[in-house]
Amino acid sequence: MIHSGSRNLGKQVADHYNKIAKKLNAQWYSSVPKEHDLAFLPLGSDEAELYRREMYYCISFALANRTLMMNRVHECLVDVFGPSVTTYNQINIAHNYARMEHHFGQDVMVHRKGATSAKLNEPGIIPGSQGSASFIVRGLGNPQSFMSCSHGAGRRMGRKAARRELSLTTEQLNLDAQGIIHSVRGTQDLDEAPGAYKDIYEVMDNQQDLVEIVTKLRPLAVVKG
Repeated sequence: MIHSGSRNLGKQVADHYNKIAKKLNAQWYSSVPKEHDLAFLPLGSDEAELYRREMYYCISFALANRTLMMNRVHECLVDVFGPSVTTYNQINIAHNYARMEHHFGQDVMVHRKGATSAKLNEPGIIPGSQGSASFIVRGLGNPQSFMSCSHGAGRRMGRKAARRELSLTTEQLNLDAQGIIHSVRGTQDLDEAPGAYKDIYEVMDNQQDLVEIVTKLRPLAVVKG
């Protein structure tokens, strides 16, 4: 499993158009409170179309990043185990985007942030943490969730709180006891330690109506870039 995005490009694009949206919303006396950070760009406007095009460029750029990394991993495995190592049916998942879809009898713009598409029989990935299981799933197409499911276990605490509150020794012992090769070396790495995340089994249990589990994966080694 490889988890990487557009390497900050997507955030810069989002921040740029969010500023434009806030400025325009103020001019239009929008009823959306500024502090909610939910300024909008009207569909069909030049600004919205530019944002949509650049957002999808970032999504494609992120996929190119992951594809290149996956190819490098495959090359390493072939070097060690020989040419019999093959890859197939790669599953690509984006979890921060907006897309026009048809729900409840009308076309709507669905925003997924920390969520992924789970249409009927659509393959998906729901990761846990460095020290817990992850799952390959099949979507059930639940209309009540706009055919979506969780992106992963989700955070139990923020990055700063994790570095401040988690025990480095405890997190290292947890991973070592499971025989997982990991990269939790100092307090700066605690932001993505297992203790910072929710219980993946509870998360999966709470979305049985959204996805069906196909395969359970157990972590053997974690490389954090």
